[in-house]
Amino acid sequence: MNATNYPVGAPLDGCDKGVPGHATGIALHDVAAQHWNILREDVPLPVAVLKQAALAHNSQWMRAFVEMSDVSLAPHGKTTMSPPLFDRQMADGAWSLTLATPHQVQVARRFGYSRIFLANQLVGRSAIEFVVSELRRDASFEFYCLVDSIENLDQIVRAVRHAGLTRPVSVLVEMGYDGGRTGCRSIDDGLRVARAVSASGGALKLCGIEGFEGLLRGSTPEDSVTLVETFLDSVLELARACEAENLFGASPVLLSAGGSTYFDLVVKKFAASGLSLPTRTVLRSGCYLTHDSLMYTAAFEQMRARAPNVAGLGEGLLPAIEVWAYIQSRPQVGLAIATLGKRDVSYDELPVPTAWFRPGSGDDRPRAIPDLHRVTRLSDQHCFVRMPPDSPLAVGDMIAFGISHPCLTFDKWRVMHLVDDKYNVTGSVRTYF
Repeated sequence: MNATNYPVGAPLDGCDKGVPGHATGIALHDVAAQHWNILREDVPLPVAVLKQAALAHNSQWMRAFVEMSDVSLAPHGKTTMSPPLFDRQMADGAWSLTLATPHQVQVARRFGYSRIFLANQLVGRSAIEFVVSELRRDASFEFYCLVDSIENLDQIVRAVRHAGLTRPVSVLVEMGYDGGRTGCRSIDDGLRVARAVSASGGALKLCGIEGFEGLLRGSTPEDSVTLVETFLDSVLELARACEAENLFGASPVLLSAGGSTYFDLVVKKFAASGLSLPTRTVLRSGCYLTHDSLMYTAAFEQMRARAPNVAGLGEGLLPAIEVWAYIQSRPQVGLAIATLGKRDVSYDELPVPTAWFRPGSGDDRPRAIPDLHRVTRLSDQHCFVRMPPDSPLAVGDMIAFGISHPCLTFDKWRVMHLVDDKYNVTGSVRTYF
């Protein structure tokens, strides 16, 4: 899926957050040779690390789920925007790479990825012209995008004809819901768009139907499931209506949904699509690889409770991301200030302290954080940790924080270090946000 003639990233130097100040020109493939260790304070904090054992476990778990479910995975690259992590997902059998913006598509093409699923509308002259030119330049490049309006179709068709592209752009009609993001709000609207694709004179090809269920929330978990299932029914209803009018221009028909929260429900629904044509269910979960310590941990436990086949796969997904910081101040009883903030971690849910370590103590591994230690507030560069009056934590101690929503932590780091179980740095990856 990726070309080998592009570097995996620029060398590290002291201008990269989480890299020693004296470092200069360290190639990513030479990072392990530096023998850095997080607990030995070889790198400045805060620092974001990826635990290799958890990454490997999560990658293998999702591969097992996909194979058991007989579906395809197109992991959402917006989560990490890191080509080495994309490569891991491709090596584990991913069918495609999913992306969300023109910039992300440009990065993926620069690194040589040859099948891209843009889970969004392709809008704007620069973005459309780039994709069309890539399709014309590279016969092996497969590209899919979403459409939900005649206006957008017309824009793409004009660019295809102006460029003289001799093969169609592959599109999926997006089904939406009232109050949601993009997507057709009714079956009739979806059919109008699908008919326009079919009537585009070969400039476009209807390859399937898509929807995104991840933002649907009810007052209870059971209500959320009902909302998701009802929405997925509408995706299938539109697909059956398109099949009845012979609008699909490709086989198998792609049926795509499934973020990181409800992919079990998508698999179950789409397996009973009712279509006569062959189908391919494409899941787009991106956060599974790193998981998290809060939002997706809770969602995964709900999934295990409602899906025996998921529970049957053994130990579930594990948090792979930690952000380490120092305690820089104990300004009053029951409060510590740590050296990380909104510039370093996602904050739609506050991070959770999971472990601590005292440099020079003679310990060889972190200890679990005692009870009643919690983050109450973040500012730009400070983290407020409330703790019992008798907390053992002191100024200079190191704390590991688990995060929620990996996407919004990754985009705060140009470099993340890979670590083994002893926190030896075994490599580093760059991100391209």
